[in-house]
Amino acid sequence: MSKISYYTAEGLKKLKEELNHLKDIERPKASNAIAEARDKGDLSENAEYDAAKEAQGMLEMRISKLEETLSNARVIDESQLDNSKVLVLSKVKIKNQVNNMIVDYTIVADGEADLLKGKISVNSPIGKGLLGKSVGEIAKINVPSGIINFQVLEITR
Repeated sequence: MSKISYYTAEGLKKLKEELNHLKDIERPKASNAIAEARDKGDLSENAEYDAAKEAQGMLEMRISKLEETLSNARVIDESQLDNSKVLVLSKVKIKNQVNNMIVDYTIVADGEADLLKGKISVNSPIGKGLLGKSVGEIAKINVPSGIINFQVLEITR
């Protein structure tokens, strides 16, 4: 069963652009590489042909995965979201209860996660732990190094 993923309009646009690039540019390149390798002779001992076929298989797998993701993608209407609880697309300011470090994260779909930009996946341990929390609540989050307590300081869009 397919899983519905929620994206921003920008994130969905990037996925569509990547899919179009793969189909319109990379797929013909892969076909040409196979044709060139095939023209070089005996296919049973042609490593270049095998490599081109494998690359084409990986490309087709990526295209298929993107098509599946897009078919199950939904754009979130941010104006309809509740700011009283952490949800997908919430911008959250949290405080680590051990070292008092304060960090800002935006909770996003898996495909949009980028830690350097402060975007964490809704399916990451921290993302899951923050979902549904309100300002002032403590989220006990199980991470590989143990349990960390984060206090939710602010929720915005």
